[in-house]
Amino acid sequence: MNIILLGPPGAGKGTQASRLEDERGMVQLSTGDMLRAAVKAGTPVGLKAKAVMEAGELVSDEIVSGIIGESLDGLGEKGAIFDGFPRTAAQAESLDTILSDRGRTLDHVIELVVDEDALVERITGRFTCATCGEGYHDTFKLPKVEGTCDQCGGTEFKRRPDDNEETVRTRMAEYRAKTAPILPIYEARGLVKRVDGMADIAEVTAAIEAILDGKT
Repeated sequence: MNIILLGPPGAGKGTQASRLEDERGMVQLSTGDMLRAAVKAGTPVGLKAKAVMEAGELVSDEIVSGIIGESLDGLGEKGAIFDGFPRTAAQAESLDTILSDRGRTLDHVIELVVDEDALVERITGRFTCATCGEGYHDTFKLPKVEGTCDQCGGTEFKRRPDDNEETVRTRMAEYRAKTAPILPIYEARGLVKRVDGMADIAEVTAAIEAILDGKT
């Protein structure tokens, strides 16, 4: 089974993809991760990408498509979870070709729908223990003892510099602009299903599982 997971930064795509990997043996294909891996491995497409990036240019759709093709070739019978691709109508068309060339089909396009204001609160409130990486939140999960990590007893905490409201809203606007062109393509094919991304993590997982199992 091959699916596209859509949702703005912070919607929980990574968490849900990780759960699908653990429970169903699927593989998350994140464009950025694949690009870095291909460059590091020195694959033919990776070498092309490296030359383009070193020249300070944007990696073309052709190179991205080549990297996705390489990644799919290494999956065997495992299903793929596409994250970050496609983002344009041209890339959606390219993905159709990549899949059909390998005897694969796209089964579902699942969008994690979020409330923008609530998502801003979710992201901007995040912080982690600087020692062990345990995650916390200003509203939803404070340390049991103020200023002390529950896991390791550390007293230093840190926040990601891009976890601020302006950056989060900019990333959401970019997501809407990039995703808007591809949703109608897949809606016309009856592939799009939406899940409440603001629900509890386990509830989101259950809703995705129901879609994959054809129960909804």
